[in-house]
Amino acid sequence: MRVKVNRDACQGNGRCAAVSPEIFKLDELGYNIAGEFAITEEAGEAAFRGAAECPERAITVFFS
Repeated sequence: MRVKVNRDACQGNGRCAAVSPEIFKLDELGYNIAGEFAITEEAGEAAFRGAAECPERAITVFFS
């Protein structure tokens, strides 16, 4: 599985990291630092949970 974060759309709300800190890492201003990265299938539920919390819909989780 892969996670893609549109950093241009990220507004630094930090909701993704609040519900899934094991997947999403933030910089000192609260913006998601990741671009695109791979995760295990076991981490998929946490990734989907974090993506669902993003008010800008800047996070996509997909199978690669």
